[in-house]
Amino acid sequence: MRSLFLAGLLLAGLTATVRPADAADVRMFIRHEVADYSAWRKTYDAFAGMQRKLGVTRQAVYQSVENPNDVTVTHDFKTKEMAKAFTSAPELKSAMEKGGVKGTPQVWITTQASK
Repeated sequence: MRSLFLAGLLLAGLTATVRPADAADVRMFIRHEVADYSAWRKTYDAFAGMQRKLGVTRQAVYQSVENPNDVTVTHDFKTKEMAKAFTSAPELKSAMEKGGVKGTPQVWITTQASK
């Protein structure tokens, strides 16, 4: 019985360190202020098909608790090259202008840190 318990603990430890199959290889964070969140969100949602064409595999949108027009977006990609190409896409620039993005967004590209 004790060996079964230890085997269970070992298995639990291994599964806790295995990276999920759908984990992002590269995650981009974009923070910017928008003129009107509701108007921006409509434009952002309409851009979903183009995001996929440009390599986005998963995305999420967050708002500041202090200012709903302060938006942080995450986009996941398979490679850093795809992420960098996304940032320079003319379609993205056009959508951001249409959505009322103010100023220059803060953008940073990351990978999951190793232990």
